[in-house]
Formats: sequence, structure tokens, C-alpha cells
Amino acid sequence: MDIFQKILISLQKIKVKEVMEIKGTLIPIGGNEDKGSELSDGYELDFVTEGILSHVVSESGGPNSKIVVIPTASSIPVEVGENYKKAFTELGCTDLQILDIRSKEDAENPANIAQVADADCIMFSGGDQSKIVDKIGDTAMHELLIKRYHEEPIVIAGTSAGAMAMSNEMIEGGSSKESLIKGSVHMRDGMGLIPGLIIDTHFIQRGRFGRVTEAVAKFPNLLGVGLAEDTGLIIKHANEFTVIGSGMVILFDPSHLSHNNFKILDEGTPMTIANLTVHVLANGDTFTINKRELKVYPIEAVPI
Repeated sequence: MDIFQKILISLQKIKVKEVMEIKGTLIPIGGNEDKGSELSDGYELDFVTEGILSHVVSESGGPNSKIVVIPTASSIPVEVGENYKKAFTELGCTDLQILDIRSKEDAENPANIAQVADADCIMFSGGDQSKIVDKIGDTAMHELLIKRYHEEPIVIAGTSAGAMAMSNEMIEGGSSKESLIKGSVHMRDGMGLIPGLIIDTHFIQRGRFGRVTEAVAKFPNLLGVGLAEDTGLIIKHANEFTVIGSGMVILFDPSHLSHNNFKILDEGTPMTIANLTVHVLANGDTFTINKRELKVYPIEAVPI
């Protein structure tokens, strides 16, 4: 083993150690998570107590935990905040705050920062992920979120735009109709909470296969995650995740690409990508990011 191999192994060990030291939990959600009950075929379906938001509450420490909802991404933040407040109240939560951040000045406000400092859970709403980065990124609030996520067992949840903004490399937008054409996906820096993943949402419903494919072609060292609606991940230590919710997660692993002509193509040109590994995951399946290890929920455990 030469010196360069030894250095590489040492760096890999340091990287794994750093990942495992992260104490916070991320819960990205694919959007349109159920927030209440509805009547279907004569039966009342209680999606709140059985669904994704119940996982958020449980991971945060239960109904007595302090939950702060940040609807910055939304164009109707007041209405969205009240909607989440109602849903969490149905789960028995009593310590709820809506933090209406509309500017960097709001994200630097000591009173708002104090709310984030005291929260057990921060929940980012859907909307436009760029609004989260533009109004909270590189502020004292952002710095505090990163610090608490690394050092404390805080839960940071986000739906739709709130999930997409968690990535280092964030999908800002792009047409699904022009999928697999170089340049159809627009990327930018995200909030930097999860370095190993690129997250897209409303994935099945809006046909976003091509968006994530181009994203991992551009960043082949990362995994692409497509979250269906009412589906999410519980990510521990920025490394291990479990699928929750009623839909599917499509996982794109470019580790073994044998051909990827992204770098040499002009924009507007169809791409060629060979040996892209794609996993279709569902509730209960788990994945370890640094080892690329998949564990599926046993068939015999699935209720018939």
C-alpha cells in the first residue's frame, strides 16, 4: 500500500467519523403530506395520528416538544403556518410557534433567533426553496441551525421546498418536459444540512425522473433522492435514513456509472448515462449513505 492510498483511507475514516458525530435528525418530506382526517368509503381515515407529522412529533420528543414552523418558502405564509399549527395541535402539541421570516433582517432578529435556539423541532414549509436560501442562508439563524444540527438532537423537518433546501447542491428549478437534456435543471447552493444527497420532491406526481438524473450526472459523487408526495425520510447522523409515509422513494446511485458525457456536452444536448443504479424504496426500507447499503423491509412483515 503506497502513501497516497494510506492518505485516502485516513481521509475516509475522518469523513465517516465527522458524519457519525452529527447529533441532529433531518426529516425531508415529498410534499402534500396529510394534515387531517377525511371520509373515504365510509371510514374515517386519521392521517395525522398515523402519518408523517406524527413521526415528526415523535422524533422531536413527543407532544410536549417545542415546534417552530417557518413558512418562508410559501407565498401565503400566514395561511400555511396556521394550517400546520392546526395539524400539530391535533397531535396534542401545545408549544407551537409560527416564525414568519420574510427577509434577512428577520433572520438576524434576536427574538426570532431565540425561538430557533429554544426549539426541539424546526419545520420548513413548501413553496419556493430559493426563498429559504435567499432569506435565511448565511445569516445568524442559518449559522445557529447548522450548529444545533451538528451538536444537539434537534429535528429539522421540511416539506417540498423545505426538503429540497436541505441539500448542499440544491435543485432550484427546471422543466420536467425537457428531462435528460443538459441544462434543463438549474442548481444552486442550498442550506448545507445534508452533504451526500440531492433531494427532489413531488417526484412521482410531477414526473421528475430527468431532473434528478441530470443532477447526479453533474454531481456523480452524490446520491439523488426523489420523494413522492406524503413520503419522507428520517435521516440520522447525516448518514442513515428510513423511509416513512404512504408513497415511494426513488434513489439514484451514480457510484458505478460506466459512461457519463455531461461535462463534454453543450447545453440543450441529450445526455448519455450508463449503469445508473436506481432503487425503488417504500415505508420501512433503510439505506446507509456512506456505505451505499440498502436494507428492505422484510416481505413477511408487510401486512396483507
